[in-house]
Amino acid sequence: MKFKSNLAALLLNDPYRLRLLKIVATLSLPDCWIGAGFVRNTVWDAIHGFASRPHLSDIDVIWFDSTRCDPGIDQELESLLMTMDSTVQWSVKNQSRMHSKNGDKAYQSSTDAMRFWPETATAIGVRWEENEGIQITAPYGLDDLYEGVIRPTPRYQVEKKQIMENRVVAKNWLQLWPKLRMVPW
Repeated sequence: MKFKSNLAALLLNDPYRLRLLKIVATLSLPDCWIGAGFVRNTVWDAIHGFASRPHLSDIDVIWFDSTRCDPGIDQELESLLMTMDSTVQWSVKNQSRMHSKNGDKAYQSSTDAMRFWPETATAIGVRWEENEGIQITAPYGLDDLYEGVIRPTPRYQVEKKQIMENRVVAKNWLQLWPKLRMVPW
């Protein structure tokens, strides 16, 4: 996958983000990733020449286990992560139950769930594996992320178009990262 080694290097050379990846790895959750803004903002900062900075919002930890769908488990995991690093706002979601909240068909994995996230540049997950290092999943690839393209995923181009438009404005991306460009949809 184009840009994969660059993303891995960015994370390996960022002590803050690498530490968070290693903290999440200690949970040993199945099909577990840190995704969304954790990855997106890191790359957008890099392509803008900005120094690495702490995450701007919560850290999205996703995992997939259809045998443990109780939302209380996610809350327990968030509390556990808070004991490991209380400077971060953790958000943990088992993707095996999120399809019902989002009005989608059942997801088959964390990567499958990412296909239903709003933007291609957000639908990316990373994790730390002790013997493998940085692992990356990106159902839409990394091109849009590295090319500074804000492109909605298929559901957000039509069915959820207004949500996507509101999201771009609310997130203030074009002011924070002026080199970004939105593709027409």
